[in-house]
Amino acid sequence: MPTTQIFLASTMYGTATLAAAIDSDLFPPATRRVLLLSNNAATPETAPSLTEAPGFKSLRERFDDVIHWNETIAPLHPGGWTPRADDVPLWERHLRREWNLGDSKLSLILESIQVAPAQAIAQCFPDAPIDVYADGLMSYGPTRNKLDPLVGGRVRRLLHLDLVPGLRPLLLSEFGVRQGTVPKEAFLSVLRELSDGDGDLATDTDAPALLLGQYLSALSILTPEEEEELHVRMLRGAVARGHRRVVFKPHPSAPGRWSQLLEREAERLGAHLTVFDAPLIAEVLFQRLRPALVVSCFSTALLTAHAFYGIPVARVGTEVLLERLTPYENSNRIPVTLVDALLPDLEATTQVAPPPTGELSALLAAVGFAMQPQVLRAQRTRAEGYLLCHLSPRTRRYFKRRRLTALSLPGAVPQQLAFIPRNATVRRMARRVRRLTA
Repeated sequence: MPTTQIFLASTMYGTATLAAAIDSDLFPPATRRVLLLSNNAATPETAPSLTEAPGFKSLRERFDDVIHWNETIAPLHPGGWTPRADDVPLWERHLRREWNLGDSKLSLILESIQVAPAQAIAQCFPDAPIDVYADGLMSYGPTRNKLDPLVGGRVRRLLHLDLVPGLRPLLLSEFGVRQGTVPKEAFLSVLRELSDGDGDLATDTDAPALLLGQYLSALSILTPEEEEELHVRMLRGAVARGHRRVVFKPHPSAPGRWSQLLEREAERLGAHLTVFDAPLIAEVLFQRLRPALVVSCFSTALLTAHAFYGIPVARVGTEVLLERLTPYENSNRIPVTLVDALLPDLEATTQVAPPPTGELSALLAAVGFAMQPQVLRAQRTRAEGYLLCHLSPRTRRYFKRRRLTALSLPGAVPQQLAFIPRNATVRRMARRVRRLTA
């Protein structure tokens, strides 16, 4: 019987990860390999297709066909549609005919299994086994919501890049899914392919500091003004460390005026700023630019630079994000926590040593359980152990006291004082005392 593997991708980073996994023979031979592309932008019609990205042609050679999920389900949006249960047989027949799958035996290789479009594709082919590949640091966190056992039970394996050596992802651990890593050298080889033919941006002068924007205001985590100030802090911190050449790579959707503000600040500081807004993933810039320092807030690229390229890295603004992320189970919480715990603060005069792997793993379990206690029930004992042994002024930033209280975990608000944060009179009196003592 013919076999078909369907690989879902929505980013160049994810497509490069799939290419590295294929090159490493992590998938068995198949009669046909299909790359299914999904454009998950808020307005896909105005966002460039992945097929237009620099280097895509090189990655495309690993696949027999490329299919666009947006065109298949148009005018529905990939991020907001899943089939109704009664319609699943109709959709499977339609997709087999539309994609020339015939009666071939299918296997699915999906990203972000807990949400659409991956969930929709998994539901459309209810008999197909599933492999999940990780999209950056989020894989170290818990499954975002409780997954239907008819989907989660079909997942055979979680593939991920070893961005934090020795740390095991929590994603899909509730199903006992087997884990595997995509070899570092295979991934770096794919990135070198993406760099070929575009020239080397490195020069004989001092290697620059590379600042990576993330457009956090689009996620309603920061205001646009606060994010502008975050970029300025990156620039000031890099210059304070002695870097006079600075390259800023803004998020593709970020407004152009942010770059203008940075340019004015660079001129004031006497630094030479280059804004690099070409549609390249940051990892390709590491290859072509050879930066002396990479700075960002909590981008996965920070860990790639640190673990895969050995480039010095620094973070800015994670303490604010840990406070602002809402709700507590926000899926960005684990990436922010890992970056905050592992990487040096650009603006700090003294640095705190990163925790050893065992302690970091326990921290991950504690934060993960606090985020998704129903999904990660088995992690409760580890969470209690971590909080009893390691909760301190430094680590308390990773937890919310009221969250610990709701879950009856160590570090909770004493029961007799639990009413205070909600009491308007007490809050008013506290503000008055602060004003009188200021």
